[in-house]
Amino acid sequence: MSRLPDVRDDAGGVEDGLGFDEFARSRQAQLRRTAYLLCGDWHLAEDLTQTALAKLYAVWRRVRRHEAPDAYARKVLFRTFVDETRRRRWWERPGAYDFDIVAPATDPALRVTLLDALRKVPARSRAVLVLRFWEDQSVEATAAALGCSVGTVKSQTSRGLATLRRVLGDTALAVPSGGGTGRDSETGYLTAEW
Repeated sequence: MSRLPDVRDDAGGVEDGLGFDEFARSRQAQLRRTAYLLCGDWHLAEDLTQTALAKLYAVWRRVRRHEAPDAYARKVLFRTFVDETRRRRWWERPGAYDFDIVAPATDPALRVTLLDALRKVPARSRAVLVLRFWEDQSVEATAAALGCSVGTVKSQTSRGLATLRRVLGDTALAVPSGGGTGRDSETGYLTAEW
């Protein structure tokens, strides 16, 4: 990432973007992984990340002084994703090929199956599921990040999980013994490390 241009502060002086540069460099990979979970394409994830970071840079002084930059960056990323899904070009997916999927060290088949199923969940529900279960955010934190009510988060979680269950159906997922993946002994639900 190249150094960002200087911007004028309220007093007419020049404020450099070094604080932002450090923040962006340290958080870019995490934001890109989260964006990938949302959109399912590494190239689009990079675009979402860059757009979110550009929006964050525009308000960096305020965010740095008055808000938590990590939470604000996630909020901007999720809102950018939801905005992009409303645009027609989002549905044109020339890069949705198998070589775009990076397999984990644990179980590639399970990961691909779960990521394919996640792509079929509507955008808003997918954003909620990623925040709740990938980012391990509470219902309240998810609501704050997406700018909606706690009830909306709960209903979107329920709808998103129902969609995942419907998409996965009776698909026999090969789950290796041990290694953090398998079925929860109490609920019987499939658990996996992504």
